[in-house]
Amino acid sequence: MRFSVLASGSTGNAIYVATDRISVLIDVGITGKQAEAALREIGVDPKELSAILVTHEHVDHIKGIGVMARRYNLPIYANQKTWTELDGQIGTLREEQKLFFEVGEKKELEDLGIESFGISHDAVEPMGFCFYHNQKKLSVATDLGYVSDRIKETIRGADAYVFESNHDVEMLRMSQYPWSIKRRILSDVGHLSNEAAGEAMIDILQGRSEKVYLAHLSRENNMIDLAHLTVKGILEESGLKVGDDIHLKETYPDRPTKLEIL
Repeated sequence: MRFSVLASGSTGNAIYVATDRISVLIDVGITGKQAEAALREIGVDPKELSAILVTHEHVDHIKGIGVMARRYNLPIYANQKTWTELDGQIGTLREEQKLFFEVGEKKELEDLGIESFGISHDAVEPMGFCFYHNQKKLSVATDLGYVSDRIKETIRGADAYVFESNHDVEMLRMSQYPWSIKRRILSDVGHLSNEAAGEAMIDILQGRSEKVYLAHLSRENNMIDLAHLTVKGILEESGLKVGDDIHLKETYPDRPTKLEIL
């Protein structure tokens, strides 16, 4: 299984996951042009894509899905409630391109196993995904107000994680954001702070050289180095050694991560 975080942050999110038989995008929250450029940067021809999976309907996750679906004749998988929100936002699609993937469902697309799970976020029915191939597992969990025990159990045991580390709480509190937005971000249907991400990972990680991609960082209320240091400190206080037991990785809003092979 191969994957790359093509873009991650409040300006747009997209992830590429592939085997030798199928390649999918999880969200396209960047323009079609940006998605094509990011794919080509990691050596992928967009014509090879097989499908798009949608986590939820916020614009930083769906901006380019209509364009990519029409341009490359791709089916889009989303749950029924999310489709009610997507229909007015992504332009015209053929009915056969609109497919359903409900919360808690498991599907096999060619040789890629996919499991969806519900998350806590202010969308109609937001989801995360776990991917399975050849005894390898990738877990994708962003846009989390909090991490429930159910989510921890579902995503645990992965070889790699794309996991939200959205903001530094003090930076957010001192920011110019209106209080209503700060309250939303800090709420149980908002986004996960660096501290909350690190604390959740203590319960999830097993210290067997898992890779953790810190994702969906806020440009205004976080920094890559700060997120890394905060999460590293929390994990090492718990006894995990970052660099040996765990490998923390960066994601970027404007360029893809190196293609990872599991």
